[in-house]
This record gives sequence, structure tokens and C-alpha cells, in this order.
Amino acid sequence: MAKSGRRGESIGLMAAAVEMGALPVPGQGADLEKCPMEEVWAKLRCDEQGLSQAEGEARLKFYGPNQLTEVKQSKILKFLGFMWNPLSWVMEIAAIISIVAIPTDPDYYDFVGIVILLIINSTISYVEENNAGNAAAALMARLAPTAKVLRDGKWTEMDASLLVPGDMISIKLGDIIPADARLLDGEPLKIDQSALTGESEPAKKGPGDGVYSGSTCKHGELEAVVIATGVHTFFGKAAHLVDSTHQVGHFQSVLTAIGNFCIVSILVGIVVEVIVMFAIQGRRYKEGIPNILVLLVGGIPIAMPTVLSVTMAIGAHRLAKQGAITKRMTAIEEMAGMDVLCSDKTGTLTLNKLTVDTNLIETFASGVDKAQVLLLAARAARMENQDAIDTAIVGTLPDPKDARKGIREVHFLPFNPVDKRTAITYIDSDDRWWRASKGAPEQILDLAHNKNEIAARAHTVIDRFAERGLRSLGVALQEVPEKNKQSPGGPWTFCGLMPLFDPPRHDSADTIRRALELGISVKMITGDQLAIGIETGRRLGMGTNMFPSTSLLGENPQSKGVEVDDLIEEADGFAGVFPEHKYEIVQRLQHKKHIVGMTGDGVNDAPALKRADIGIAVDDATDAARSASDIVLTEPGLSVIISAVLASRAIFQRMKNYTIYAVAITIRIVLGFVLLALIWKFDFSPFMILVIAILNDGTIMTIAKDRVKPSPLPDSWKLSEIFVMGVVLGVYMALCTVLFFYLIHDTTFFEDAFNLELIEYNDKQLTSAIYLQLIATLLAVYADMGFAHVQGIGWKWAAVVWLFSIFTFVFLDPIKFIVRWSLGMSQSARTLKNGQSLPHDE
Repeated sequence: MAKSGRRGESIGLMAAAVEMGALPVPGQGADLEKCPMEEVWAKLRCDEQGLSQAEGEARLKFYGPNQLTEVKQSKILKFLGFMWNPLSWVMEIAAIISIVAIPTDPDYYDFVGIVILLIINSTISYVEENNAGNAAAALMARLAPTAKVLRDGKWTEMDASLLVPGDMISIKLGDIIPADARLLDGEPLKIDQSALTGESEPAKKGPGDGVYSGSTCKHGELEAVVIATGVHTFFGKAAHLVDSTHQVGHFQSVLTAIGNFCIVSILVGIVVEVIVMFAIQGRRYKEGIPNILVLLVGGIPIAMPTVLSVTMAIGAHRLAKQGAITKRMTAIEEMAGMDVLCSDKTGTLTLNKLTVDTNLIETFASGVDKAQVLLLAARAARMENQDAIDTAIVGTLPDPKDARKGIREVHFLPFNPVDKRTAITYIDSDDRWWRASKGAPEQILDLAHNKNEIAARAHTVIDRFAERGLRSLGVALQEVPEKNKQSPGGPWTFCGLMPLFDPPRHDSADTIRRALELGISVKMITGDQLAIGIETGRRLGMGTNMFPSTSLLGENPQSKGVEVDDLIEEADGFAGVFPEHKYEIVQRLQHKKHIVGMTGDGVNDAPALKRADIGIAVDDATDAARSASDIVLTEPGLSVIISAVLASRAIFQRMKNYTIYAVAITIRIVLGFVLLALIWKFDFSPFMILVIAILNDGTIMTIAKDRVKPSPLPDSWKLSEIFVMGVVLGVYMALCTVLFFYLIHDTTFFEDAFNLELIEYNDKQLTSAIYLQLIATLLAVYADMGFAHVQGIGWKWAAVVWLFSIFTFVFLDPIKFIVRWSLGMSQSARTLKNGQSLPHDE
């Protein structure tokens, strides 16, 4: 109790400290990032000695853990949620009617059966969605599981989630920074924060500078003071920015439309039945209720959400085996209709690994060949803690050790943003002193003693490289006669220019070709220069109609007179883009009725990933990108996306087939039983309709594994096709049932043809025959359930029913062909009339 009291007192003191301005309120880390360090120490009420363990625990209670919070949904409410939709409401109304409509004779059998059917469907949906959620949760690993923290005057390793503002932490090479912090005194660090800010090169951060949670230390070691944790960090705010973007998926809209169609069909049937039964036929109230229940229970495709969810869940498992983990199952349906894919360049279309094209090296000094230019550049590269350029140059040598072979290093000047070059002072085997330098062409050119003579040619080569999407790197050499590393040395000789290029992945060109064949337009969205984007597009065969990001604002001369929406739709890509550009590109494409996929890997991509119809986090993406995405790739490159598209289209075909089936069954049940009740006053058993519904649910789930052929072009929910096809098939099957009943009830056709006993006056056996004409054999043959008004009809009648069903089944495929042909002709006529076809018919 005493301990609890002290904690409560600590929290109260912390809150009071905030109110008095002694501590920053949560979320004000941005202010601490800009103010002088003296003010940081004052506001955080700490110093370079760090916090005590007691202070740390008290602050943790107030500020909360250093992690992204997740909203947990009650499992019970989640389960009950699957019973809260229009289709379930109709079934629930039917259950209430079964026991309330006739108080003196409640139908408990139907009530229990309906409840069981609802529970079965909800359980299957809950299990499948819960499994998908668990798979997604398994992907979310913490950014920095541990951190080195100064507590009670001692450096200790502790869980990064326990960090609080005011903590002193140590940051060294390779560390993922666990919270937003301000750096203290020491040599500057190189911080890779590309995943957060989009910067392509590591940023130099010195004493007093702020560093962000989730970025990585690439060079150096410094201490820092934590200024923001958890959701209040730059990382946390960016990750939660996506919460403001919510969309109603195409799949949910389709389910709603199909459900409404079925409900309206049932209501029309009920109205007709009520008018005829009570106003014309003069039936008693008690006689009519079962027929209404038959339409309510049998006509509602209660299993539709479940069957489609199971179909997508099975597909999600298959996609996971191919390297694409599905976080949102409905993304599978949307990927089948994806017709535009916006893709990153670096690391997705390319290897994110710079290479040197040695054949294109240009030399500028007599007696210096291409190999010597490469060797001098390698000597001016670091051998440890290399950046991408150093790695590319040294890796191009026959043996990386050649970079230092035969020389002794005296001094190395690392790259800095002011000089924009590196340099090495070394002694060769003849004891002569030299200095080699590599870097930005203009800076290296400024060193040359003969700059005026070679500048024009150098700029021509640089422009030629740029046109091919290549970055230029200058190399120069200087002799140091004084044999002193502080000596300015003699004149610099400009030795040559080297081209650097991030080559496309080996499978990118083929992947893009296959995407185009599948009707998917691939647009490159890159932060690199326009020339590099155009060259990459040329090499990949994806087109070179690319524009700078300024075109999105109408500021590019090439785009004058062209609407921005049209420009985005027609372009092959955009260069120099920022996160807000990616979001805008996706949004404008959606306004043009495209189904858009977007790839990304960083926190800065999260809003665009969330906005896209299919957000795709590529291999090695940050947790924020994964959190905002719908599909997470576990393999590098885009090839897995093509596999996912083909799998999604196959899944879509199965779903489309089922929706047609669901509509057809509704029409068949409603029309068939309305006609039987109104023409012959035949009352079918509501309980047997329940049995039909339950058995149908079980058998129709096999559609999730049907062998289907993926569509060659993006799929879309053409509801007119689904409704027309479903109605035509439903009417046909209903008329077949009515014809079958007529032949049994009003003729002796079957008795005469197959020497069968008469059942026309036995309503219980007629129920079995009609039931069997709809679905199951054993129950129809052997069942003797008085409460359900069913009596077995024997194997002879069962065989006759089967023969009749097979005979009528033969005509289903020709009917489907005729309907599809008619719809195709109608669509072609609309296309000719309007000049273009509508991409979606929702």
C-alpha cells in the first residue's frame, strides 16, 4: 500500500510539474527540438547525469510507454458484430417471428435452427478474421527492443519501451534510435533517416541537433537526451497520421448492394404472398406464417459474407506462401481489380546498390587510363564504415584490397556537405607523397589547375551521363612534394569522370512487361532526378513519359494546357516527389475511377499507403509502413506482386461465381415457393429450409478451392451482370421446381414412366421430393420428422428426382453463355455510343 501511495504521489507531483511549466506536456517534443540546450535541460528538469530509477518510473507512469498504442477490441463485441448486418437482421427477425407470431404455438424448432445457423456463420467469420489479425500482428516487431540508458549514474541495457523524456541514452554505429532526442557534445554522427524523411543520403547530425526515433546511426557515437517518446515522437505522429484516412472498400459496397437486392426480392415475395394468401385465398393467420418464414430464411444468403471471407482467407494463406502477407483480407478482392500500380524506384525496381559502369569512364589527363581513374577513386574511399558510393567503387576493383595495395595511408579526409568530396594523403612504394580526391564533379573541377581548358568538355560529359540517368563523380590527383600531411601540395590534375548507376533488379523488366500484359499500368514514383527516372524507365521498358513533381502544381512548361488529373493518368512516372505528392497522385487517380496500388517502405509513405486501394509495404519496410499497408511483401522486388495479382484474380472469379449463385438461389427460393403457395396452396416446412441453408453453407464453401482461370485484365464488380445472370438462372431453376411439382401433383407422368407409387396427396412426401429436388438425398429418402412435416419417399422417387435435376442442369451452361453474350453485346453498344467503356459498374 505504501508503495502504491508513493507512486500516486509521484504521478501527482509530475502532473503538478507540468501545470507549472516545470515539465513539457506530452506532444511538445517538437518545441524541445528547436530551443537552446540550456532550455531543454530546464524544461526536462534533468542534466547529463541522467535520471534516477525512481524518477524514470514516475515519468513512465505519466508519459506512458515508449511504443505505439493499439486499440484493443472486445472479442465478444467483435463476435457479435458478425451478427450485426442487414442480412443477419432479416434472419433475426425471422427467429423472433417464429416464436412470437403465434403465441399459443411458438415454433421452437425453427427458432433454435435459425440461431444455430447465425452462430455457425458468425463463428466461421470470427475465426478467419481473427487468424488474419494474428498473422498481421506477428509482423509488427519493435523498432529498438533495447536501449543503453544512464540511470542512477550507471549505464544499463533496458527495454526501449521504458524510456522517458529526460533519459540519457548512448547512440553508436548500427543503433536504431529508440526515441526523439537531442545530441550532446562530441564528433558529429551520420544518421540514416530516409525511411522517415525521404532523404537519400545519411544526414550529418552534430551536438545540439535533434534525431528521430526509428532512424539509424551509420557512423560515430554520441550521447543524447530523450525529448519525446511513444506516439509523441516524429515516428509516432507519422504512423498515427494514417488514422485520419478511412475508406469504405469496394467489397463492402458490393456486399451491401447484393444484400439489398436479395432483401428487396424477399420483401416483394412476402407482400405478394400476404395479399394472395389472406385477401384472395382467405387463409388463416396461423397457416400463412410458415410460408413467410420460408421466404425469410431461405431467401437470405446469410452465408454470403462467411463464404466470401473463407474464400479470401484461403487465398491469403496461399499468398503468404508466395511472399505476400495479407493484413486486410478485402485487399485481395481489390488487388484483382487493380489497374494502376505506383511503385518506388530505389530498392523496388532497382537494387538500391550503386554500380560503376567502367566502360563509360572518361579520362582527362595524359597517361591516365580508365583503370587508374577507378584505382584513384578507390584510394579516396573509406575501407571501413563505407557509404554507398565507397562500396560501389571499391567493389568494382578486381580485389578490394587493391585500394590500399602498395601504399601507406597518412591522412583521410571524410566526406562533408561543405567540401562534398573525400581525399586521402598517401605514400607510394617509391616514397613519394600523393593526395587523391573524389567527389561532386563541380567541386573536383574547381581543384584542377587547368579548369578553364577542360570545363566545357567536362560539362558535356556530365550532361551526357545525366541524359542516361547516370550520376557523375569527379576524380583528381595531386603530388605533395613537402612530404607533410598539412602541406597544400602542388597543382591538382583532373583525372576523369566516373558514371554511377543504381541498376534495375534482374526481374523488374519482366515483371513490368507481365503487368502491362495483365492490364496494369505501372507508374514510377521516385525522389531521384528526372533524368535518372527516365533512364530507368527506358531500361525497364515501362515508358519515358515522366515529369518532375512540379508538374503536379502546373509549374512545368511541358504540362501547360493539360489538366493535372489527365497528366497523372497518362504519365509513366514522376521524379523529385515528396510524401505529399505520393498522396496526391493516388487520390487523383482514384478520382479518375482507377483502382490504385501503391508501394512504399518508410514512415513518409504511410499516408499514401493508407489512401491507396491496395497499400503494399515492400521487403524491409518500416513498421509504420507495414501498419498503414494492406499487403506486406517478404521478398524483394515486384515479381511477387504479379503472383499476388494472378492469385487475387482467381479468388475474385470464385467470389463472383458465388455471388451469382447467391442471387440465383434467392430468386429460386422466393419465386419457386411463392408460386407453389399461391397456385397449389402448398406449404413448405420452414425447418427444412433451415436444413437446406445449413447444408448449402457447408457445400458451397468448397467454392473457395475451385479451379478457375484468372482474368487476363483487371476485374471489377459488374453488378448488372451479376443480377441479370442470377435472376435468369434463379427464374429458370424456380420454374424447373414448379414444373417438377406440377408433374407430380397434377399428372401421373412419373408414376407411369417409372412405375412409382402415388405421392400427390401426401404433403409430407411432396415436401421431401421438393426438398430433394433442391439438395439432399438421405434425408429425403429416410427422414420421418413429424415436427418438420417430412416423410421419406424411398429410393425410386429419389432416383427420379435426381434424373429430373440432372436433365434440367444440362441447360444451365447454355443459359449462362446466352446471358453473357447478351451482356457483352450490350456493353459493346454502350462503348460505341459513349466512346469509352466505364471502368467500374457499381
